[in-house]
Amino acid sequence: MALSHAERERLIAQYGAGPLRLKAALARVPKDAMTWRPAPAEWSAHEIVCHCADSETNAYARIRLLLAEKDPLIQGYDQDHWARTFDYHSRPLEPALAVVEAVRANTLALIRGLPDEAWAREGRHTESGRYRAEDWLRIYADHLEGHARQIENNVALWQAGGAAPLTTVPPGGRH
Repeated sequence: MALSHAERERLIAQYGAGPLRLKAALARVPKDAMTWRPAPAEWSAHEIVCHCADSETNAYARIRLLLAEKDPLIQGYDQDHWARTFDYHSRPLEPALAVVEAVRANTLALIRGLPDEAWAREGRHTESGRYRAEDWLRIYADHLEGHARQIENNVALWQAGGAAPLTTVPPGGRH
């Protein structure tokens, strides 16, 4: 079902607020908890931020493909495989956060001015099938907010003494 103009504007505002929300959650992570995982198959705060950088670059390309190409194919990816392959704990945190901020700011400038008909553009996602620009907005408006909550949950569990040993297996899932 198509979003109303007001719903779309609310989601665009949420999308725009995402980096600040992520940074606020990250600022509350004690240094000793930054690479702590609540369970062997879950991500640490550091890994979450690195994932967000990779996800933002994928989102950047996806919305542009949807808007500019005829019948685009949106490629899914195995986010856990990426986390292992790129060894997120060995990646620097600050550049990843900078990527999130810069890429999202650039995309926000693009989507703020889109006409209503642009939001009906669609392609096909390799994992979920039909994929419209509005689907993209629904997903990415909440993406950083969801990961900010995940970081906050990690901190709460860490503070409660639920420390689990660090493993090399990140959480399951695909993007």
